[in-house]
Amino acid sequence: MSDVVDFFRERYGAAPEHVAVAPGRLEFIGNHTDYNGGPVMGVAVDRVISVALARTEGEEAELSTLGNSETVVLPLKDLCPVTGADSWVNYPLGVYHVMREAGMQVGGGFKLAVSSTLPPGAGMSSSAAIELASGYAFAAAYGFEADTKTMARLGRKAENDYVGVPCGLLDQGVSAFGKKDHIVRIDCKLEEFDTVPLPAGVHFWVFNTQKKHALLDSLYEKRHSECMEAYRILAGRNPGLDCLADVELTMLADAEAELGDERLARARHVITETMRVREMSAALREGDLPRMGNLLSASHSSSRYDFENSCEELDFLVDALKDVHGVYGSRLTGGGFGGAVMAVTGASFSEAAAGKLCQAYEEKFGHEPTIFHTLTGDGARVLT
Repeated sequence: MSDVVDFFRERYGAAPEHVAVAPGRLEFIGNHTDYNGGPVMGVAVDRVISVALARTEGEEAELSTLGNSETVVLPLKDLCPVTGADSWVNYPLGVYHVMREAGMQVGGGFKLAVSSTLPPGAGMSSSAAIELASGYAFAAAYGFEADTKTMARLGRKAENDYVGVPCGLLDQGVSAFGKKDHIVRIDCKLEEFDTVPLPAGVHFWVFNTQKKHALLDSLYEKRHSECMEAYRILAGRNPGLDCLADVELTMLADAEAELGDERLARARHVITETMRVREMSAALREGDLPRMGNLLSASHSSSRYDFENSCEELDFLVDALKDVHGVYGSRLTGGGFGGAVMAVTGASFSEAAAGKLCQAYEEKFGHEPTIFHTLTGDGARVLT
């Protein structure tokens, strides 16, 4: 907390009134199931985004982020998304906008400062973390009362409607409901949340390829569209289906010709991934780490071949981790098309083992992946 408070004082010349934090998240299993109405699991990490806030008498928002010398100043009347280098402000401003629409009584302006201990570009959803931290700071400042589920929904609405990303509820839900030593489980169809204890001694290692596909946003939207088209076809043949995750494999087989190869593969991924998430719940309850690892590996294989949102760098890391001592399983985490691999390990997996893997990666691709070792953490909250 001290970093963001010190930064706020330095930038604005006074202390903040409120400070809130929200953790980054790792998608544990349930790749692209959330917006298809399926279950998904995620883990909140022990690194956070912090937001410090103070209200002002003017009608402007002043927003700053640690490491950036510029302060963005915008009128709060007739807010609209920002483009270009300052587009990061859309995440807190989007939350302010949707909370105002939801009945938050506002007046005057505010000064807001952001700091982060999350590694950049590691697939930990810093966007959701800044949305949740901003939401809790705004709620404290303006006396807005909402439960945890509502705060997660408001964060998602901000990203969908203001930022323009058609994400599901995974990122905001895990950042909101995170709990140390637990996995967050979300039924995205019913929007129900619970937590499942992790077996003792589980560690998370993130290997960031530092590759981001130039068409990342358009590819995500394309997969989203393909899933919606597959659902439309299958619902037309099977009245009563609420979402793609409700489809059974037998229904898929009957519709192969109408779906075509591409939509068939996308739907098969969503359906089988839904089955894996449900099986993972049982594996966690029983503390069955080998079974858990097998499910993670199967999830990556489905992303690789059916959803086609992996890449050569991600596949190399997952393949290289398979036979390493202390690794239970690994898979891509997040939207894919580059990004990071999550490895779930025991305490015996070491920096030395990770270093050997990075050396092999560098020999093949010409640069090392960045490594991040994390444990679990608690969800979004107001500190002051």
